[in-house]
Amino acid sequence: MNIPGLGEMTLDEGTDWLCSEPLPVRMLDGAICEIALEGYQDDPHPQDFHAAIAAFLSNGPDVLRAAQAPIFQYYRDVNRRQDPSDEDFVAIASADDVWRHIQFGFEPMVERGDPDERDVYISITCNCDWEREHGLQIVLRNGESVCKIGPYDGHLSNADAYGDDTLKQVIYRSFA
Repeated sequence: MNIPGLGEMTLDEGTDWLCSEPLPVRMLDGAICEIALEGYQDDPHPQDFHAAIAAFLSNGPDVLRAAQAPIFQYYRDVNRRQDPSDEDFVAIASADDVWRHIQFGFEPMVERGDPDERDVYISITCNCDWEREHGLQIVLRNGESVCKIGPYDGHLSNADAYGDDTLKQVIYRSFA
C-alpha cells in the first residue's frame, strides 16, 4: 500500500501496523525513522492521515521547541522526587538545556484518537536522562503542534489519560 509522503508501506502481521521504510524526519533533527500507522486501513478519512503526515514531515524542530517549557516542567516534577546524591540524578539548569537529555524514538506512531474526531495524532516515544523507566512521550495533533507531553502512557491527550474533557488543551499535567 502506498501512502502519500511515506511511499510503499509494509504490513506488520503481529501488530497490523503499516510501517514505512526508514526516512529522515526534519522535526527530529533529521533522525532516520520508520513511521508506523495504526488504524489507517479501516479509517473512513485517510486524507486526515495524509495531512498529518505531510505536516509532520515538512515541519522543523521549532514545533517541538514550542513545548520546551512543559517538557522542562516534567523534568522538574521528576527531579523533585529524586535524591541529588543518586548516581542517576540529572541536573538541568534551564529549559534550553533539556534537549541535550532527550533521545528521540525511531518509530513515530500515527493514529486517530477517538473515532468520532477528525484529529490524527503522532506519538513519539523518547528516552530521557531524567526518567529512565517511563521516558518521555511527545504527541502532536495533526503533525502541527504538540498537544501532550509526559511519561509514556500510550494516551494521545491528557483528556484521554485522565478521562476529563476539560484537559483537551492541556499539554502537560503536573503530578508534583
